[in-house]
Amino acid sequence: MKNFSLINVEVKKQTAFLTINNPPVNALNAVVLQELEQCLDHFRQDSSVKAVILTGAGTFFVAGADIKEFTSLFGQEELAEQAALKGQALCSKIEQFEKPVIAAINGACLGGGLELAMSCHMRIASHEAKLGLPEIKLGIIPGYGGTQRLARLTNTAKALELILTGRFIDGKEAEEIGLVNHSVNSAQLLSKASELAEAISQKSSLSIKSALASVLKGIDLPLQEGLEFEASQFGALFGTEDAREGVRAFIEKRPASFKDQ
Repeated sequence: MKNFSLINVEVKKQTAFLTINNPPVNALNAVVLQELEQCLDHFRQDSSVKAVILTGAGTFFVAGADIKEFTSLFGQEELAEQAALKGQALCSKIEQFEKPVIAAINGACLGGGLELAMSCHMRIASHEAKLGLPEIKLGIIPGYGGTQRLARLTNTAKALELILTGRFIDGKEAEEIGLVNHSVNSAQLLSKASELAEAISQKSSLSIKSALASVLKGIDLPLQEGLEFEASQFGALFGTEDAREGVRAFIEKRPASFKDQ
């Protein structure tokens, strides 16, 4: 694949590691947004990759959007809305990605950075990480989906507290309120994320895709419609070789050898 100017890409054990490298704080500017989208497009087609880990270089995940880009939006309400929609489009693309995306939050994860992390399917944070949506301090609000996803991942009251005060929380508190899956020592961050990605990658890509779709589409449907969608996904998998192999391996008391077919 092509080389990127602000994203470092590495593939290990069926996992693509995307590291945002935009010194000094890995600001989420237009180039980072574009390159992340291109990376996703590439790995969607790469059958050798079953999971993606997104992290930041150095001691920052993403410290926020590039505030300097905001100065051109004053008095340009339509352009500002379009900028928000562009950021939302990337976050939605991550959320709807057919392979699991894990955020490894290694430091400051603020504003657009937290919005990016919240669009990932799972999040691992270091104890020392700082997470927050401080846009209110600039006289604006989150625009890349922060007001919507934070309330869904935690609860309305906690989301309002964090958004209206702009308060930062560490990885431990983020785990307590359900914002991240796990909080670990910084030295263990990538190994924990890799462990999770590897556990997923051992499964059939077909069932991974169906499970993601069932949860992410079903959560926005009325319960009965969600159940019907789940049943359709369940039924479709019984037409795959991997389902045959998985059931046969269980009966024969041996590890399954999935072929993603």
